Amino acid sequence: MKDLEASHDQFTIERRYRQSPERVFAAWADPAKKRRWFAEGEGFILDSYDLDFRVGGIERSRFRFGDGPPMTTDTFFHAIEPNWLIVCSYAMTLDRVLFSVSLATVQLKQERRATLLRYTEQAAFFGRVDGIESRRRGCAELLEKLGAEIEREERS
Repeated sequence: MKDLEASHDQFTIERRYRQSPERVFAAWADPAKKRRWFAEGEGFILDSYDLDFRVGGIERSRFRFGDGPPMTTDTFFHAIEPNWLIVCSYAMTLDRVLFSVSLATVQLKQERRATLLRYTEQAAFFGRVDGIESRRRGCAELLEKLGAEIEREERS
């Protein structure tokens, strides 16, 4: 890895959900809900997933896409204010090689009977030319899955 340049970038994504901040926050905090929208998906093979959602807690995912190499995500929670704020940092590896480290902030704001979610990520990528665009797309897809999870639960 010592030959690789680090590139840094950031992005913000906003989403509005019809549900309250409490419902949106619960989808981040509950391990079963978070696993469904964050770690599971078509084409992904989930080897393991753990979530200890508290300040100082850790979230770990071990997965592969199809027959691809193993990937990992290791997250550390720095600040959690229920129904309002989540601040975490996470590192990702591909085939046991570190390719990114990020600081992510999730802010929830009540808007009438809905929620504005603002997701901001500041990232360092190692050796990935498309790092930030790929990450932005991936995060946008995850936030769509979050919305589907909240809608699914509302129908239940």
